[in-house]
Amino acid sequence: MELEDRIIQQFHQSMEVNAQTIEQFTPVIALASEQILHCLISEHKILCVGNGASGALAQHFGALLINRFRHERPGLPVVTLNADSAAMSAIAEDSGFADIYSKQIRAIGMPGDILLAISANGRAASLVQAIQAAHDREMTVIALTGADGGNMTALLRPDETELCIPCDDEILVHHAQLLVLHSLADLIDFQLFGA
Repeated sequence: MELEDRIIQQFHQSMEVNAQTIEQFTPVIALASEQILHCLISEHKILCVGNGASGALAQHFGALLINRFRHERPGLPVVTLNADSAAMSAIAEDSGFADIYSKQIRAIGMPGDILLAISANGRAASLVQAIQAAHDREMTVIALTGADGGNMTALLRPDETELCIPCDDEILVHHAQLLVLHSLADLIDFQLFGA
């Protein structure tokens, strides 16, 4: 019974964090979807980035946009920066790990593009530098963070969007972020292609 209790506890904790997230961030999720929509219809692109499990979430979201969410539709322009292991390892070797995304953003980011930066705690130097590079390239940042948002929160401009999941447990933050990303994909499809 102990194993089953742990399973139940995991689900209940995740449901609590998801409930807090939806109560607090429904308007922010809608706003983020509108920002992404405006970016896409203006013929710009989304650059997604994250480290570790957050990187896996960034890749998943990128795949949903470039391929499909629930229904077949034309692919949408997205680049997942943490998916390019050759560029990342080259930059890390020559410049340092903190530069792995900022150098890519400075090379391919354009004014009007969006940087979607995902982190469970907002402390990674590589993501902080990514936001700084996005600002240098006149891009807009949408940040998915957790806990207190860390250093990423401090860098965001007033016109930028942050969904900071109010939880210190990084696993639970990732659960909620996945649901947020699925909501964004759904809203983008709905706004572009209808029900």
